[in-house]
Amino acid sequence: MWLCAFIFAFFVCLSGSDLSGPRAWILPRQSPHFDRPGDVIVGGSFSIFHFSDGTPSDFTAPPTGLQTSSASMWGYRVTQSFVFAIEEINRSAHLLPNLTLGFSIRNSGDSVHGALYETMGFLTGQKEPIPNYTCQHGSPQAALVGDTRSSLSVSMARLLGLYKFPQVSYSSSLPSLSDKIQFPSFLRTLTSDITSSHAVTQLIIHFQWSWVIILAQDDDFGQQASSLATQQLSPAGVCIEYHLHVPSYQSLGKIEETVQKMQKCTAKVVLVFLSNLNFQLILRGLLGVPVSGQVWVSKGTLHMALALTIPGISQVLQGTFGLLYHSSRAIGFPEFLAHLRPSQTPEDMFIKKFWEFTFDCTWPYQNSTVTEGVQFCTGNESLKNKPHPFPEVSKIDAAYTAVYSIAHALHNMLACEHQERKGTNSHNFHSWQLLHALKKVHFKTLDGIKIMFDANGDLVTKFDIFQGQKTPAGVFHLVHVGMIDPQVSSGNKMMVQLKEDLQVSSLNAEETVPTSICSESCLPGFSQVPRLGAPHCCFDCSPCPEGQFTDQRDMKRCLLCPKEQYSSHTRDHCLPRTEIFLAFEEPLGFVLALVALLLAGLAVLVLGVFLKHRDTPVVRANNRTLSYFLLISLSLCALCALLFLGRPTVTTCLLRQTTFAVVFTVAVSSVLAKTLTVVLAFRVTRPRSRIQICLSPGTSTFVVLIASLIQVVLCGVWLATSPPFPDKDMISEPQHIVIQCQEGSGATFFCVLGYLGFLAGGTFSVAFLARGLPDIFNETKFLTFSMLLFCSVWTAFLPLYHSARGKSTVAVEIFSILASTAGLLGGIFIPKCYIILLKPEKNTPAWLKQGYCAQQEKQGEMLQRRYKFSGESPEPNI
Repeated sequence: MWLCAFIFAFFVCLSGSDLSGPRAWILPRQSPHFDRPGDVIVGGSFSIFHFSDGTPSDFTAPPTGLQTSSASMWGYRVTQSFVFAIEEINRSAHLLPNLTLGFSIRNSGDSVHGALYETMGFLTGQKEPIPNYTCQHGSPQAALVGDTRSSLSVSMARLLGLYKFPQVSYSSSLPSLSDKIQFPSFLRTLTSDITSSHAVTQLIIHFQWSWVIILAQDDDFGQQASSLATQQLSPAGVCIEYHLHVPSYQSLGKIEETVQKMQKCTAKVVLVFLSNLNFQLILRGLLGVPVSGQVWVSKGTLHMALALTIPGISQVLQGTFGLLYHSSRAIGFPEFLAHLRPSQTPEDMFIKKFWEFTFDCTWPYQNSTVTEGVQFCTGNESLKNKPHPFPEVSKIDAAYTAVYSIAHALHNMLACEHQERKGTNSHNFHSWQLLHALKKVHFKTLDGIKIMFDANGDLVTKFDIFQGQKTPAGVFHLVHVGMIDPQVSSGNKMMVQLKEDLQVSSLNAEETVPTSICSESCLPGFSQVPRLGAPHCCFDCSPCPEGQFTDQRDMKRCLLCPKEQYSSHTRDHCLPRTEIFLAFEEPLGFVLALVALLLAGLAVLVLGVFLKHRDTPVVRANNRTLSYFLLISLSLCALCALLFLGRPTVTTCLLRQTTFAVVFTVAVSSVLAKTLTVVLAFRVTRPRSRIQICLSPGTSTFVVLIASLIQVVLCGVWLATSPPFPDKDMISEPQHIVIQCQEGSGATFFCVLGYLGFLAGGTFSVAFLARGLPDIFNETKFLTFSMLLFCSVWTAFLPLYHSARGKSTVAVEIFSILASTAGLLGGIFIPKCYIILLKPEKNTPAWLKQGYCAQQEKQGEMLQRRYKFSGESPEPNI
């Protein structure tokens, strides 16, 4: 109670000292009231007239006191809404039917000391109030409505809180007033700045404005509101381009600096937490500079309404948004105000002064003389032609709602006392009882608006969204475009409802809601790449790589498609991948299969020719058994290409490479045996020598069997350790899943191919060295040529195989098999078939004997040259 003791001593000193006469140095000389009796009295503190300090003091005489300097254009209208609500309640048959409300309206003068003085006067009922003492024995006092500014309400709330006396404010939005520890008896029929600031940030998030400017007052309100806005906007992905602070005191230099910074801004949305005066100064500064298309977003409509008085301001305020809390409307109040006359309310001590200020006239007095140019008030002037500005409506409705809240709380309290049969009447209740009922009040107004307070004493309400728009006639006005409901929320997000015809679009003179972004939105198929040193809202758009996609705008990174899918050409969705393999039905597979069958058939046909002419010299030359082996193996080589066509299975995967390796080993080893036969034939110099023994048919067959057996063993080891198996290739072709045979053990596979390559290389080397040996049918040359084709094909196969992708690798391998088969078949057997079928005269013993003699002569010459250089003596050939 130290504050109460301090106030008591303060007022006692003022009234009992030598300065009791000059009490007016701190309070007005006259304190007019507007009182009306009733069963219960409701107080009202309004800023009707503003006070000034008069002439400066020279400290030689007491100050002259506070003088009335001007009238508030809307303060008295708010006062009349207070009167209108009480008269409406007194006429109601349902609300307080057996009780008449009275009131005591006081003028705070828009000053803290005036508000405190009038509050204490209302509590004590004294003209010179003394704290903790009252001489009032009339009707009980219910509550006090007021005041305008938060600084006034804070001082009043600290005083009224000591007595638990209810106070309902209609205009104070300071967040600290929600603290029920400091201000236990304070309530208000509007929301706090925190709630409204949260709501305005939700509007920015709803419109997806990601690049904004915050213009805040450099005081507690501006700093707290802008800090809250930053905390709400940052997690939502909104970046602040500039955070501009404007001093609370009037500074034209700072205003000009702020205007210059705003010219450099690229953000289209400006979030405003400014006083009315500073806001108007900044707008005036922007009128002469090339800044257009900016959207001003404010937590109230007062800024915009006051700005409408600035000529040409619609160019700056086009598309501006503001919020107004959803409150009950004082229906019928404009008519009530239009019929207001000073003669009807003689007890109103404020109306004549208000009349003079409003109608610019003077009331005639008895001793007054008529002065030229002075207009006298008649009292018949009408306020109907003096419309109040738009922001006044909110305060009028809030004061109207405040009176109804007190009336409903009083009604509920009395009804509860009556039900409990405690015998309590309207003259016997305590202020704390009404405060308890006021905190729990919940009712509907005449226009259907629900009124209730939350735990902090703030009104539970919605926000109406207003937008500045131009009519077809060019008139700039505020239009209701939507609503924000803080009660319907998900986490920290409030529900924002807009009219269907309001849409966000790119900036254009004909469009209502521009966008505000640092970077253009990244379309689906692109991802955001942050710019170095810039906020996260500034980025570049990069297309998604193959196999990745983005199906929404402004995605931070591309998403991987599932393994069974691939990204579309636009990279905005994934498509199912189709399984592919080299099938018989497709053109390439059909052609390769047809060629394989033709080659196999050709080999069989040649085999049939050889069997038919098996006793002819051409067939018998150089081991016809090897020729049979070679033709059969070439036929199988051509047919093994068919294993590479069609969908790979476990069986085909096991047979593909192993069959290929074995049959080609038989073919190459048969060519090797043929080549060795020719070479060794020219090495025979003595009868029954070892070389001659090696020329027997069994030896050649043995060579083929041994070479083939080694390959069979290698293939067996491969199949036993890590055999081939069907597999899906997800990498080679992005749009397809390639069904292929995985080779299993790579080391064993390369051993099989390496052995075949070694055998082919050895065969080619031997054939190349023997290409100049004399031969009746030039078989050494044909063997060399065929092996040259074979080795060339498989040498070219290696780079082509490793560079091909998907089913192309299978096609390359099949082509190599068929090409090498055709090379061996054509290089070795086509010349012989040519002699057999087209030159039969050369396939006779006589022609062979003639050719043999020529061959012996040539062979003898070669032996003579050989013995000459070696020093050996020839032996007779028996």
